[in-house]
Amino acid sequence: MTDNELLLAMSDMMDKKLEPLKGDIKDIKLSLENDILPRLQNIESCYTTTYKRYQAGINQIEAMQADIDIIKKVVAEHSEKLQKIS
Repeated sequence: MTDNELLLAMSDMMDKKLEPLKGDIKDIKLSLENDILPRLQNIESCYTTTYKRYQAGINQIEAMQADIDIIKKVVAEHSEKLQKIS
């Protein structure tokens, strides 16, 4: 057997060994494309929506805290005035 024949035989043997892997890789690609990627996109969409809602909520909470601080100050001032009157 010549070197070229030996190399050709080895190449054929490698092709036969790799053939089942090609099918497995194709199945994995299809699973990624049809199942996993759509789910990841859905998770990303939900996360983004929730993040935006929480971000808006944080701004509202900060505004409410500022209002509460002002209300506390005004109530304290009014309490002092009422105590002086009574």
